[in-house]
Amino acid sequence: MAVTLSGPLDAGFRWRIVVDDGDPTTLETELTGILADIGSRGGGAVQLWVRTVDEELDRVATDLGFDAYRDLWQMRCPLPVEGTDLVVRPFADDDAGAFLAVNNRAFSWHPEQGDMSEADLSERRAEPWFDPQGFLLHDRDGRLAGFCWTKEHRDTTPPLGEIYVIAVDPDFAGRGLGTALTRAGLAHLAAAGLTTGMLYVESDNHAAVATYHRIGFTRHHTDRAYRTHVEAT
Repeated sequence: MAVTLSGPLDAGFRWRIVVDDGDPTTLETELTGILADIGSRGGGAVQLWVRTVDEELDRVATDLGFDAYRDLWQMRCPLPVEGTDLVVRPFADDDAGAFLAVNNRAFSWHPEQGDMSEADLSERRAEPWFDPQGFLLHDRDGRLAGFCWTKEHRDTTPPLGEIYVIAVDPDFAGRGLGTALTRAGLAHLAAAGLTTGMLYVESDNHAAVATYHRIGFTRHHTDRAYRTHVEAT
């Protein structure tokens, strides 16, 4: 079992706990110790992420006083899927400003994605996995209308091609661009030799989930977020 604690953090939750490959028989003991440590360090708001949650792991979290508030689905599909004739092009250095404007408008509601800065973008572009050829942009009416940013995971079993971030500028909503951009991204990943597509989506984003189902995605597992407040001891 891997349980990590981050904090104290500067904004939002004061502490973040992430559980990977949780074992219910030992998780309760480990989380109890972590919560006691947080209390001795001043307490505060705590976020808990349980990767690949199940009923037993959910019971452990709720028994310790955590409230579930967010489900993130990982969805997968076999590649290739039906393609698209949408014209896309790779990301270039001078697209940064337009990308950030579209991203932040499209994700104004999102707790992590909606306030991306130039520094955040530069940090991601410096990652070894970044490939501008897989960062696909669609222009319309002389503007950036939407994008599909892909990511390859060659060290997983099976290797996965991820739709990492996808968005359409709200000015161009309702024109089917989300579906077409998703298909364009999946076509790029299939051309790179990957046979399984993957993405993450908020479970309550019903329009997006319906779109992904139509393309061929099904839910693979759920990552669940919880929250609580720990008093200082």
